[in-house]
Amino acid sequence: MRYPLQRDLCQYDPSQRDLSQRSSHIPVTAKLTTLCRHVPLLNQSKKRLPVLALLSAVMLVPTYAQAALPTAIQAALSRANLTESDISIIVTPIGNKNASRLPAPIQVIDSSDVDSQLMPTTPSNNTTTNISADKNSSSQKATQNNNNHAASNPDQQSALITIEKRTIEQHEQKIHDYTDDPYTYQSVESIPTVVPDEQPTPANNDNNAVSTDKTSIKISFSPLLNHQPDVPRTPASTMKLVPSFIALDTLGADFVWYTRVYHTGIVIGDRLHGDLIIQGSGDPKMTHERLKELLYKVQASGIRHIDGDIIVDSAIFKNVSEDPAAFDNSPLRPYNASPDGFLVNFSTIGIKTYPSDNGQASLTYKPRLANYQLPDKINTRAAYCGQASYSLSPQWQAEQLTLNASLPESCGEHVFYVAYPNAKEFAAHVIAAKWQALGNTLSGKVISQETPYNAKKTSKSIHGLTAITMSPLPMVSYPSLNLTQQIHDINHFSNNVMAEQVALSIGAYDKAGPTQSKATNTDKKADSLYQFGTPAGTDYSSALQTINQWWQTNLSTPPPYLTNGSGLCRDCTITAANLIELLTYAYGHPSFDAYVDSLGIAGVSGTIAAHSERLPDSAAIGRAWIKTGTLNNVTSMAGYVKGLSGQDYVVVGMINTDQALNPYTARPVLDAVLDWTAQR
Repeated sequence: MRYPLQRDLCQYDPSQRDLSQRSSHIPVTAKLTTLCRHVPLLNQSKKRLPVLALLSAVMLVPTYAQAALPTAIQAALSRANLTESDISIIVTPIGNKNASRLPAPIQVIDSSDVDSQLMPTTPSNNTTTNISADKNSSSQKATQNNNNHAASNPDQQSALITIEKRTIEQHEQKIHDYTDDPYTYQSVESIPTVVPDEQPTPANNDNNAVSTDKTSIKISFSPLLNHQPDVPRTPASTMKLVPSFIALDTLGADFVWYTRVYHTGIVIGDRLHGDLIIQGSGDPKMTHERLKELLYKVQASGIRHIDGDIIVDSAIFKNVSEDPAAFDNSPLRPYNASPDGFLVNFSTIGIKTYPSDNGQASLTYKPRLANYQLPDKINTRAAYCGQASYSLSPQWQAEQLTLNASLPESCGEHVFYVAYPNAKEFAAHVIAAKWQALGNTLSGKVISQETPYNAKKTSKSIHGLTAITMSPLPMVSYPSLNLTQQIHDINHFSNNVMAEQVALSIGAYDKAGPTQSKATNTDKKADSLYQFGTPAGTDYSSALQTINQWWQTNLSTPPPYLTNGSGLCRDCTITAANLIELLTYAYGHPSFDAYVDSLGIAGVSGTIAAHSERLPDSAAIGRAWIKTGTLNNVTSMAGYVKGLSGQDYVVVGMINTDQALNPYTARPVLDAVLDWTAQR
């Protein structure tokens, strides 16, 4: 006999429900999930329970899901006008004090503010380190707080790393010269917020251990908090933790993308009688400076003049272009840029303003666009300086950029970043401009296409020297930054389009057999002239399927539901249990250092830097490595915390609501979770 309750309830898939209706049903969903795990066991043992008994189990089995949350977290929820049904939290010990895999804790010292008497509390063997960090570093009060923690725990004191605030700011400025703030989606997280006021008593958690076998993870300890772990929720940018780690596991921390350049025809002197062909590799960070280096290598090989076209082959990714206005009707925001097989500068241009005294401002652009008109002057007005959409009201037209608003005088010297709506057109304009800027000439045009170059299938007339087919080997093979460097930008600055490039690359490059290099797949295509370095192309469907297969092979929780790789989606879902299992698996992985170093540091760097402003006395400052996520109804975080006892923890917190969250109050709920965890 099959009980109707089992058939109707246990086949219910909460991930398929309308997100707008989820919050009011979360407690029941969590209970049903736990109940359904027990029903098969009852059937296997031939035990029969009446329907009434099963209904009672719905209320009684998952007692952990309804356990009271710590006082500080409950207080933060109350201040945010949220309920316990709006949040999933898991905090789990991992490893042991004598074998921590987390980096050393960090304290930030501002030598211009900190009293010199504080300096002797810093151990003499501390190192001063340069890190990629946000200028919103911890305050003097937080620095003193961290010093006190170190002084009270001599075992941890020697491992404390001291960093000068001005060193962080200088390094951050250098980074922002090519990454820049608009590539970070989490802009709301820099807003100062309410500070939780009650601190719980630390607890001791010794002798916890975790198996780090590559094929299976066996957790041998109990979570400290385990609140609604199996409820599917919208993750926002914490979803980036999934493709970034799977890429490390499947491609390797040192994996690089190779952009290769070929030519047809023949080179006589410094003139190419034929076409120059750029084979895109899906490189996530082909900035305009790196594109210039690529073209310089072409020039250095002996080509200065091209009597033909420059053809860009972006076939590595197929049908991945998206409507930049589809997500939030903000097509000019760089975080909405689409991925592409040859993505240039995140399809984004920087517009710098230089105001003068005559009611106008001069404008400069990086990168420049060839064969496209960009205004060099703009009128000014008395107004508040805001986003580009308000301050400039830019509009991309067929042959020119128009600015439909006068520049607010308060902007001063300012850089606005505006996304171009078509990645292939943008790449063509920038390539032509960079080639000309090097003093070279091009008689034809730049053509960007999503099919491999094939002279037999080209529509243009080919004759004479230009009809000579290209060499099977590339004239230039230009490596990208390695995967470790790429995922640092993805997770530290929450770069959406880079995350998409990496997710798609998992599908494109994780196809090689045991005797084949994943970076140089040598499969020959019958319809392509390429005989070297031709990876299998991919689209979203096959890439996400590859990620799903990896999850099913390596982890035990049901796979999350992904519709892209960045978390810039409202239909994708993941559970706190998913993220905990992934982070636990990663903790024992050979590439864990690259993974954890990509995360922001609470109160110090990345999108979690403002933690110290919201909660100046937090024990988590400099002790938590966190990826955050923010949408208008989502606030989330996931990562690792080193407790004051020396114990490492994995932590996940996700808040979803039906209404828009108030960023002044929602983020401190998760700040309270980090602080509570760090005090253990």
